Amino acid sequence: MGGMTYTMTDTTKLSTAECYGIALCELGEEHKDVVALTADLAKSTKIGMFGEKFPERFVNVGIAEQNLFAVAAGMAKNGLVPFASTFAIFAAARSLDQIHTDICYQNVPVKIIATHAGTSFGQAGSTHHSLIDMTCMRALPHMTVICPCDGSETYHAVKAAYDIPGPVYIRINRGFDQVIYKNVEDCKFEWNKASVMNEGTDITVIACGSCVFEAMQAARMVEADAGIKVRVLNMHTIKPIDEEAVLNAVMDTRRIITVEDHEIQGGLGSAVAEVVAKSGKACAFKMLGHDNDFSTIGLQEDLLALAKIDANGIAEAISEVMHADFEADDAWDDEF
Repeated sequence: MGGMTYTMTDTTKLSTAECYGIALCELGEEHKDVVALTADLAKSTKIGMFGEKFPERFVNVGIAEQNLFAVAAGMAKNGLVPFASTFAIFAAARSLDQIHTDICYQNVPVKIIATHAGTSFGQAGSTHHSLIDMTCMRALPHMTVICPCDGSETYHAVKAAYDIPGPVYIRINRGFDQVIYKNVEDCKFEWNKASVMNEGTDITVIACGSCVFEAMQAARMVEADAGIKVRVLNMHTIKPIDEEAVLNAVMDTRRIITVEDHEIQGGLGSAVAEVVAKSGKACAFKMLGHDNDFSTIGLQEDLLALAKIDANGIAEAISEVMHADFEADDAWDDEF
């Protein structure tokens, strides 16, 4: 069964990375075919927790990310379930060929835990910012893409990855994340179903990762200031996206904002826009994220504010979209 236990003094340790390490160790206990691989980042990515517990099932390939995924693919072809972890930008950019050809083309069950995603390691600069990884991974055949909102959801996502067929990409932050779910049991995670974090009928904000907390804060702000009822959807699974949740939001609120610590081209915003366009239904729509540009260097909270994907930026966008002029009748006769 598994499950984390902790006291209130431990809550600062409930980062996405810490919870990932705990979940992976539990999987190692439950399934003898689980192995773990690192490219000399065992401590930074927390996969070292597995290595300490199961040294005979742990491989460090050195600073060679392409080899990391090639070796993982070979192990998967031989009946194992490898969990390979490195920084998100190293997986998406440096190792894309190996993930494309060795893993996705062969459709083998390699589970990629990509850490330090988005601007979560903002002070390290553009070489360590990962703003394109969801775009790359969404485009790969057979790949499932998950972006949890906090540690508890990361715990469930890692445990679910073992049973999801084929390759899985889980995108998490460096750590120091806001705690949304106070304990694992409160997080009712279904890997291909969005979670409603706040009920609302005026507008829907669809977010993933660290931006879920910011969206929830923004929803509280605009309700207190202007009485606006904001539905907040945690779209933790980017591929396959929960089309039903998106379309329900379109039908119920007619106003959609997406928010992600990622390029708006090809990420969550694009995935939601594809669903809306395919439906033929009209709505006011705005995408928030990094707009085809590199982020500057700094702490993540400052970078989120600069990109206007923090609570204040989202609240500003909600006000803008609420005042957008569009056909808001309840009849769909003129729609496709």
